[in-house]
Amino acid sequence: MSTGSGAASAPAPDGHHDPTAPETPRTSRTSMFASLKVRNYRLFFMGQVVSNIGTWMQRIAQDWLVLSLTGSSAAVGITTALQFLPMLLFGLYGGVLVDRLRKRPTLLVTQSAMAVTALFLAVLTLTGHVQVWHVYVAAFAMGLATVVDNPARQSFVSELVGRDQLQNAVSLNSANFQSARLVGPAVAGLMITGVGTGWAFLANGLSFVAPLSCLLLMRARDLHAVQRAPRGKGQLREGLHYVAGRPELIWTITLVGFIGTFGFNFPVFLSAFADDVFDAGAGAYSLFNTLMAVGSLAGALLAARRGTARLRVLIAAAVAFGALEIVAATAPGLWLFALLMVPIGVFSMTVNVTANTSIQMSTDPAMRGRVMALYMMVFLGGSPVGAPIVGWVTDTYGARVGFAAGGAVAATAAVVIGLVLARVGNLRLSVGWHRGHPQVRFVPRERREALAPAA
Repeated sequence: MSTGSGAASAPAPDGHHDPTAPETPRTSRTSMFASLKVRNYRLFFMGQVVSNIGTWMQRIAQDWLVLSLTGSSAAVGITTALQFLPMLLFGLYGGVLVDRLRKRPTLLVTQSAMAVTALFLAVLTLTGHVQVWHVYVAAFAMGLATVVDNPARQSFVSELVGRDQLQNAVSLNSANFQSARLVGPAVAGLMITGVGTGWAFLANGLSFVAPLSCLLLMRARDLHAVQRAPRGKGQLREGLHYVAGRPELIWTITLVGFIGTFGFNFPVFLSAFADDVFDAGAGAYSLFNTLMAVGSLAGALLAARRGTARLRVLIAAAVAFGALEIVAATAPGLWLFALLMVPIGVFSMTVNVTANTSIQMSTDPAMRGRVMALYMMVFLGGSPVGAPIVGWVTDTYGARVGFAAGGAVAATAAVVIGLVLARVGNLRLSVGWHRGHPQVRFVPRERREALAPAA
């Protein structure tokens, strides 16, 4: 990865390339849907289209069911916490397992376990025997499956398409998920009001038939072989040392941690603006989320056009994301605030995709499961940890202060980490003009000094 000019972002095969070093220019654009030409990835993508819609349906139905059974928002929060808790507790161990196992058989097991969990909840709900503790158990079980499923799915993408199309595939995965975010909740709402929550759980359970079938239809000979880690002691510690010794990994994960913890708490921010600031109710909250999903989808598709993932893009997108949150916090009217959700969604997805891709491309294949597990643990675990802090600030000082504070933390973290990476890579900031346009970039320190006029 690079904070300097240039485009080539893939590390050398030995995995010891310095990603902060500047690189030679190369073409960085690619077809938006290039990776769909790969048969195995096309199957994977189609399976995930169906499964992601089912996942969003279950999220909405699960929260509504808990609220219906208890009448308590705290119970809904407990359900969410139980679903994320396994990742916080066991995420790194899941990464160790993923590095040892073959990805496709592993995904067949984890996806089957998630399907059984959804069907279990569907049967209890449809027969009228469901109790809130059943939902708690199902949420925790789903979280346990995610501990292995998430890093396995993330690292499996490189086996499907190889290094050259990795960013395109990761971007399309994100676009896939955001498309489902637009469709799944709407379908779930219609199903819950029409026939009940149990049918939404059943639909999610049956949706896993698609990814399972697609995994079975893949051609094993077309997969890009990667080295698996042998069994051994100290592999968890080895993974942590591996990340700690590579600035492009540890600082990217640190940045994602700050943004996920303080900047991505949109349920807290958007509900407070809809209810307290604009007094517009649930309709406005739904509008804010929909527009942000539109922006996120656009951001994912734009990222798919870039052939490489650069740290300078990550830093710039993170700064823009934080700055836009601060601007939105000061928006005087509802419609201006709502429209700002689109670019916020674009830059939030740019941060997500670029961080994900850069980490995968900078990691040795034998370590990828452990590194991605740490990344997902920080990314997914940040919001539950930060939500109470952000919620307290919002309740105490108001929604505008809370939203602006989250954006300020994200932007400040991006600037500081960008400067740290520039220093590690022996780079300096260069401001100038290129083809009539202002250009701000990092260049090698020696080059900057060479260009300086003699005293």
